[in-house]
Amino acid sequence: MSTPPPDWTALLPPSLVTIENIADAAFADLPPAFRKLCDGLVIRVEDFPEDEVLDEMDCETEYDLLGLFRGAGLAQSGATPESGQSPNMIWLYRRPILDYWAESDELLGAVITHVLVHEIGHHFGLSDEDMDAIENRAA
Repeated sequence: MSTPPPDWTALLPPSLVTIENIADAAFADLPPAFRKLCDGLVIRVEDFPEDEVLDEMDCETEYDLLGLFRGAGLAQSGATPESGQSPNMIWLYRRPILDYWAESDELLGAVITHVLVHEIGHHFGLSDEDMDAIENRAA
């Protein structure tokens, strides 16, 4: 006996709050030592990146950027921000994440976790190339 498919006509897309809750749960599932290195890191969820960010990152469309890290990576600055320095921040962009998810075979939680961990990698001072190499070795 198969279960009936969900009634998609009654579902709304995940809200900013829902994406934030999924990201919070993903962060809570990270190893404690990993989370400890993220003390003071601010994680925000927005619908889209600002136009200035899109220009700076050479994005062709507002859907090209799933997440962003801003700040001084731990390797560059140490664990404690200097006085007057803004905290390290991660942005997760809801609409690009949902667009990517809709075109993939991945679970939404897995996509959000991947983007979050990728941006935390930048907080640790890793480049995109460093993280690609790590993922390739792990795969």
